[in-house]
Amino acid sequence: MPQDSQVVFGLWDILVFLAALIAAMTVGFLAGRKEETSEDYFLAGKSIPWWGVAGSIFGSNVSANHMVGMMGVGMAIGFAQSHFEIGAIAGLTLLCYGFLPVYRKLNVYTLSEYLEHRYDHRSRLSYAVIMVIIMVMIQLAPGLYIGSRSMCILAGRYAMEAPPAAAREVDPAAANAASEGQTVGSVVIDPAVPRTHIKQSWYVAFVLALAAIAASYTILGGLKAVIWTDFIQSILLLAAGIAVALLIFYQVGGWNRMMELDREAGEARQAAEISAAAAGEAINPAEFPGRKMGLYRPMSHPKLPWTGVLTGLMIMHCFYWGTNQFIVQRALGARSDRQARLGIIAAGFLKLTIPFFAIAGGVAAFYMFRDANRNVAQDAAFTEAMLMVIPANCGLIGLISAGLIGAILSSIDSMMNSAATIVTIDIYRRYFRPQASDREMINVGRMSILFFVSLAALLALLLDPNTKSNFFLLIADWQNYFTPGLLVAFGLGMLWKRGTPTAGFAAIVLGVVLSFAAEKSYNEFLGMPPTTWQILQGEKQIADFPAKELPPQLQGSAAEQEAFLQDQREALSAPLPLVGSRQILLEQYLGPQLNFFHRMVVSILLCTVVYVGVSYATPFNPEKGRMIWTDLGGHQPYVLKAIFAVLAITLAVFVALGMAMTSDLISPFVAGGLGGLWTLAMFASSVVWSRRHPDDGNPVTSKTDDAKPDGGKTNAIEATDVPSSFLTDDRILAGILCGAAVFMLYYFR
Repeated sequence: MPQDSQVVFGLWDILVFLAALIAAMTVGFLAGRKEETSEDYFLAGKSIPWWGVAGSIFGSNVSANHMVGMMGVGMAIGFAQSHFEIGAIAGLTLLCYGFLPVYRKLNVYTLSEYLEHRYDHRSRLSYAVIMVIIMVMIQLAPGLYIGSRSMCILAGRYAMEAPPAAAREVDPAAANAASEGQTVGSVVIDPAVPRTHIKQSWYVAFVLALAAIAASYTILGGLKAVIWTDFIQSILLLAAGIAVALLIFYQVGGWNRMMELDREAGEARQAAEISAAAAGEAINPAEFPGRKMGLYRPMSHPKLPWTGVLTGLMIMHCFYWGTNQFIVQRALGARSDRQARLGIIAAGFLKLTIPFFAIAGGVAAFYMFRDANRNVAQDAAFTEAMLMVIPANCGLIGLISAGLIGAILSSIDSMMNSAATIVTIDIYRRYFRPQASDREMINVGRMSILFFVSLAALLALLLDPNTKSNFFLLIADWQNYFTPGLLVAFGLGMLWKRGTPTAGFAAIVLGVVLSFAAEKSYNEFLGMPPTTWQILQGEKQIADFPAKELPPQLQGSAAEQEAFLQDQREALSAPLPLVGSRQILLEQYLGPQLNFFHRMVVSILLCTVVYVGVSYATPFNPEKGRMIWTDLGGHQPYVLKAIFAVLAITLAVFVALGMAMTSDLISPFVAGGLGGLWTLAMFASSVVWSRRHPDDGNPVTSKTDDAKPDGGKTNAIEATDVPSSFLTDDRILAGILCGAAVFMLYYFR
């Protein structure tokens, strides 16, 4: 491990850091100081312009988990992590033109209100409970963990301590630099204290401080305070991330040099595999990591299989962007439908910057650390790289530290506000005080925020700040045990009027059970422990693993170990339909353990079967069946059929382009260009068609002032909500955004 370093916070760094932090908090306090009604507090009075929506959606999503986690995964796995950003464009587009018109038509505060309109109170309560669990326990607590850990690394020697003597590793490069009194970037290398462990006392202090800061303005100001602080923090976050990435690229010789290093790594891996195959041996992946700037990994890849990212991850994006309270709530607070759509599209353009500064920056950091002989944990990659490349006392350390804290706060405040909205609207007002006043609901929301941030801080304190695991992928994994049934209930509920209340409830509840069951069934009956698989494949020996990581059968005598391994070899040769054998299934297709993307696909299919089966087995409610996309949006049924036909044709075009590219008939650039132009053309044709049929209920030009199911009125359409010309239609911008995402999917193959 590298030796300890101390950040040199100069006067300019301190001034910039404090100014940015104080400015963001001041804006939050001022923005929310006049919240008098529950709509003001929970939906910002529906007064947010498109750029506020964009900044808040981006800031709520791109947390410290992204700033820190994305660079860490980019360093460890590579550019394939970009699927989390590129695929998000599909989810954002679905929100824009699929889910959002329905939500705003019904004038809901929470998405669970839609579930009660479509099904009944059981589905509404189930969604509320699941989303509070996700936001508080799976996202908020790890957000505090990532933030506190990052701040400890920034604090240097004050928050770090030496490990036990037996666990220390010597970094020769750092030792030489220290002996010569060298300074690297803003880091002064101190040979006295190896920086390897975070002090628990500092970790606790930062967890409590971050929780207190975010809670203060969120409790007082509500959603409006959250949105405007998120907007400022998004600017800081982008400035920080781009600054660090540019300096890392400069350190390795620029983007072209990084791509050259990556090609060399790929060629070295290929040569090593050929030599190893000839010798009947396995290569060491750590010694030959291979190319990192490609988007696609094998089907059996344990983290990012290409089949999983193009199926299960896309499904996850549909849930995250279309049915996730703490994301959609920002669009519900927009001043008009068009302002909401423009904000969502602008957030999508911001999302497409992340692969280039966070993930590609992580790849560049990998080569930078490799050349410096530094062994860096994934979650420490961002801060370690920052300390290595940023010059001291120029204000950049302060700016980037403020951006990092902004990323932390912008996600924490969003989740606190949304969790409080769900508890207040879906539980307190629905079940305890239907006639609660606005002031009473605001007070309940504030008390809920205080409770949730306290619980999340307590959970964060139970996490180990010195773990080597990457929390970004862990959070995605944990969250998606709970979401398949929710997505089926929302998706089929909006598309299929035959869905019944009991079917929606059954899908939501059983979805959690089926997710765990699908994974356990595969791992127990088809897969095997990763350690056993690596031993059987010759990648490692039994002695390479700590005893606690081995199954009990490999902890006995040598004879027992060999007998167990022989049994496993015979089991691998057992025939399986379709794939040939268990060996082929594990080696070429699904891997020894079911990846959570593949699990998502299986769970969605099972939940769909449950939903359809229960719908036909239970009574149909015609009134509930009207709460679908076509009826609420005033669309003719043939419009939906036409949309699915266009999607099917587009998918066929994309597959054809992919086959031509992999067969070397066309280059990735040409394939990406054709795919992007086709995508833009489909959006443009939609604009042309809707302008010729203005009264057919298209989501851009139709009015939204019809009566709500509960007797209220939605906001009438503003004059500025209707685009004045073809080029000002937001679907043209959406087409450009989606076309850019499609281009990236081909170009970085």
